[in-house]
Amino acid sequence: MADIATLQQRLDEAEAAYHALMTGRREVTLAYQQGSGSRQVTYTMADRAALAGYIASLKSQLGIGRRRAIGVRF
Repeated sequence: MADIATLQQRLDEAEAAYHALMTGRREVTLAYQQGSGSRQVTYTMADRAALAGYIASLKSQLGIGRRRAIGVRF
């Protein structure tokens, strides 16, 4: 697993790529180092669900998750 700074950088890049897709870019490419090599992935509008999944995975690795609703009792 990558360190926190690397994961945060990947998350920032992935969220920027998702924003670019949602605001009209036809495709976006993310490149990152993995182990001793590098990897490059290109996403299109048709792949936005996969990109959203990648973002969710990075958030999970960083411990950033959805908060549960807190019930209030009277």
